[in-house]
Amino acid sequence: MKIKDRLVLGLIAGFIGSAPKTLIDEISLRQKISQRSFRETAAGVWVNKRKEAKTVKGQLLGGIFDAGLSMLGGNILVRILSKTGRDHVITKGVFFGATYGSIITALLSGFSSNKVRPKDAASNLSYVLSHAAYGLTTGVAIAKLGDPSLFDTQPENDYLAPTTPTTEQIKLASK
Repeated sequence: MKIKDRLVLGLIAGFIGSAPKTLIDEISLRQKISQRSFRETAAGVWVNKRKEAKTVKGQLLGGIFDAGLSMLGGNILVRILSKTGRDHVITKGVFFGATYGSIITALLSGFSSNKVRPKDAASNLSYVLSHAAYGLTTGVAIAKLGDPSLFDTQPENDYLAPTTPTTEQIKLASK
């Protein structure tokens, strides 16, 4: 059964996409590639010290914030794919994930109250990689779980006839 509600689809797909992001983040932390987890950085927005961000409560706070941002990103990506189509979903997903993750990391690091932000290149590169995986997984989840009707939007330029059919139209015509 396909999901027909864009908001619900974005929430579910964003949550699914957070799994590989968290996995890569944890591997980077354990391999000492990254200085701190993304959850710890997110918790740093609300707590004053890194020690507090590392506690169970700090990790829970960061995890909730991270999950919320993942689901928000899922909804943004649903809107993008609704407008642009599901073709090239891997490219669109990776680009969105890396861009969205970079913006979120920059915003989190930009708060003067955030004393937990990473300052080294390796941690930030790890974040970019994990967010690219997030975008890839979220995009594929949207394409697989979303009802095809969500991606049948009217063209913004409806006064010119299209010169070639879209990949969605080709797939539908071949069935």
